[in-house]
Amino acid sequence: MAHGTFRAGDLTAIIGDNGTHEQHRAGYNGLWSLTHRTEPMNLFVPIVAGLNFEHIFDGERFDRDRTNTIFFEPRNARMTYRKISDTEAELHQPPTPTFALESWTRFTLVAPHYIDMTFRFVATQHLFTNGYIGLFWASYINAPDDKSMYFRGQRTWQQLCTQRHNDESTLRHTDDKLELRFHKEFPQCLMRNYSPMRYDEPFFYGNFRNHVAIFMFDRTDGIRFTHSPSGGGSHAQLQTTNPALDFQYLVPKYEVKREYRFRLRVAYRPRCSREEILKEVASWRQALK
Repeated sequence: MAHGTFRAGDLTAIIGDNGTHEQHRAGYNGLWSLTHRTEPMNLFVPIVAGLNFEHIFDGERFDRDRTNTIFFEPRNARMTYRKISDTEAELHQPPTPTFALESWTRFTLVAPHYIDMTFRFVATQHLFTNGYIGLFWASYINAPDDKSMYFRGQRTWQQLCTQRHNDESTLRHTDDKLELRFHKEFPQCLMRNYSPMRYDEPFFYGNFRNHVAIFMFDRTDGIRFTHSPSGGGSHAQLQTTNPALDFQYLVPKYEVKREYRFRLRVAYRPRCSREEILKEVASWRQALK
């Protein structure tokens, strides 16, 4: 239940672990809330979270008793919260019970409208049966009118709005040739269902009311985008579903006790032209050099 409120520029965020607190459900971690100075409504479904570390998977181990303790291991395993500064916090998860994966998630608010995330992890034992590490994050968007994920593919703007959960859900990069192995009885899930479309550049965005959330990644290798039209449940008052704008990070051939990491930036700002979105992406890429 540990959490804190952070502010920078136009953004206010609540960052927390996977404990329960008031209306916030146990298991959901990361950004419990994200609001903008010009939009008081939470971008994310209030009872859950955004940039929520959701799954660790290897295609082999799953819950044969349907308890979902393995499938949702990051939700269920112990996690600690630490405030680093007025704009920065870190979530630490010790080696998990099933996969013995240790991880650190660092969130930093940057004015005027950015949240940076750095994720580091170590496989402490040889427990990934099929030789790859699969990691998955979910961002449950709070009843937007537009449920699509927009991205660049074949040098044009494209969009993905899946018809139903687990239906052509995952976008791979143009050069992604990795074929993941799954046990024949492994449950149907978002990461097993692929869209025929491919993305070119490592970012996507979604619209929320009069604002836009741009998810930018520091690489294409290992990054897959995933969409669900209803992953966050439904909104009774607005009579609509809460889509999930998700992503995965895959390590095809891992080494035990080696640290891996990747970075992403979320820009949350009033809606703008696509030219401005591309400028946001280009600016961050330049800053990474």
